[in-house]
Amino acid sequence: MNRKTKITLIVVIVLVIAGLFFYPRLEMFQESADPETQAAEGQSSNLPVNVVEIRPERLENNLNLTGSIIANEMVSLRPEISGLVERVNFKEGEYVKKGTPLLYLNDDELKAQAERLNYQKKLFEGQENRQRQLLDREAISQEEYDIVLNQFNTNVADIQLIDAQLRKTVIRAPFDGVLGLRQVSEGSFISSSDMIASIVNIDPIKIEFSIPERYANRVKTGSKVHFSTNASEGESVGTVYAIEPNIDAATRTLKLRAESPNRERRYLPGMFVRVRLNLDVQENALMVPAESIIPELDGYKVFVARDGVVEEARVSIGTRTERKVQVLEGLNEGDLVLTTGVLQVRTGMPVEVTKIN
Repeated sequence: MNRKTKITLIVVIVLVIAGLFFYPRLEMFQESADPETQAAEGQSSNLPVNVVEIRPERLENNLNLTGSIIANEMVSLRPEISGLVERVNFKEGEYVKKGTPLLYLNDDELKAQAERLNYQKKLFEGQENRQRQLLDREAISQEEYDIVLNQFNTNVADIQLIDAQLRKTVIRAPFDGVLGLRQVSEGSFISSSDMIASIVNIDPIKIEFSIPERYANRVKTGSKVHFSTNASEGESVGTVYAIEPNIDAATRTLKLRAESPNRERRYLPGMFVRVRLNLDVQENALMVPAESIIPELDGYKVFVARDGVVEEARVSIGTRTERKVQVLEGLNEGDLVLTTGVLQVRTGMPVEVTKIN
């Protein structure tokens, strides 16, 4: 065997050994490249997204506003006449009924005048009786009788005037309410410009607030409002009882007042309140999360997942709430609307769907 033949034989042997070593590994590579395996790998790389299933729900169209608490009735008590304070008949902060005497002014001078007029009344009354009898017998003229009658009537009017002045020496509660801090003391001389105390009726309480003018035709007396304050927990319910008949030209708002029971005196005049006014209620509204709505130049759109593939749906929207938006057209009950990945997906893209509540 010559040299050339030996080299050829060695090369053949090496090739056979190399083939036996690499052939099993080639089969393993081919098996890993199986189409089903590749499809599974492609499916696991789909974009994961969260979706919500559209179902009809109750929609309350609410306006969130601010307002203030005002008293049902509130008066600063002042005397109608000047006088010396003889007796203070109330305690600060107490609850009083309408007509309760609160303060007495000295009335000695008025009583003396009333007594003098009553004596004169007896005299004039006797004169009038005698003159009437004489007139009936035509013993005196009509003019003479009229003079005496006028004296009698003037006396009666003077007595009524003094009685009215005497009634003003007693300051009474004008309505049921709670008295404020006392501003006068016994022995002080006061006039009609001096404040005695305030009296406040806070049951029911009133809530005053304003709404934008575009909602002016959507509210009416009897509408319900919910309100709350920082001083108490939870919400209370009130009823609109009065609406200002004109729009405020400076703020373009309409002022309303509502009232609510306040038996426990939880609310005090001057408190700041948060008001929620319900404009209307829709029982079967289709709502989507606000993050699902994508604004465009000519409207709005959302992405919907159907059979694991993304589709685009153009929608028209209605009322917005704090977290959701009402869809009027473009979606149906049961549609799966994307809430995540809305900036990454495109129409026709396969996605991995996770339904959330």
